[in-house]
Amino acid sequence: MRRIGLVGGTSPESTLYYYKKYLEISREKFEPYVYPELIIYSINFKEFIHNPNGWEGRKEILINAAKALERAGAEIIALTANTPHIVFPDVQKAVNVPMVSIIDALIEEMRKRGVKKVLLLGTKTTMTADFYKNALREAGFEVVTPSEDEMNELDRIIKEELMFENFASRDWVVELINRYIEREGIEGVILGCTELPLIIKPGDVKAEVFDTVEIHMRKLIEVASG
Repeated sequence: MRRIGLVGGTSPESTLYYYKKYLEISREKFEPYVYPELIIYSINFKEFIHNPNGWEGRKEILINAAKALERAGAEIIALTANTPHIVFPDVQKAVNVPMVSIIDALIEEMRKRGVKKVLLLGTKTTMTADFYKNALREAGFEVVTPSEDEMNELDRIIKEELMFENFASRDWVVELINRYIEREGIEGVILGCTELPLIIKPGDVKAEVFDTVEIHMRKLIEVASG
């Protein structure tokens, strides 16, 4: 099996969830005690999120982390967060090993489940920037995003609560999803921030739930073992 490298720390809470899914999926797919080799490079999240050079500075942090994973022997690399995929193409160009995109893995899973109209949740950048929505629309999906006030509150919940293992606003997020099921007739909800699966699980709402962490890790293990 090929060695997996994860650029983690964006945030540490979601990286921990990635590792949990890595264990669960490996136990499901392989015989006892078999796990693909895995390397995690956990960045300093404060330097990342408050970078004075914005996305250019954040991109350099991600590139340096990916190169470090490559030097350490990683044969497949992934970014363990949705929003940093805004610079995914540039990070991929900077290393000589393949990278697995969370967005590509998500699109593949959405096609398998046969949904067409979805609610995209995540950080405000993920919900407003073109890189995520355009990829989904080009793949044939109808994408709905929350109102600006709802986006602002969800962004706050992610950054001020979920990243610190505070799940107090779970009911607010469930109610948000339910509103869009009733109003917009969405068939699925994309948990497009890797902290959101910490509070929303399949069965919590009457729509398909797309846990991007589980989908991403499942694809990574598939590629590693294929």
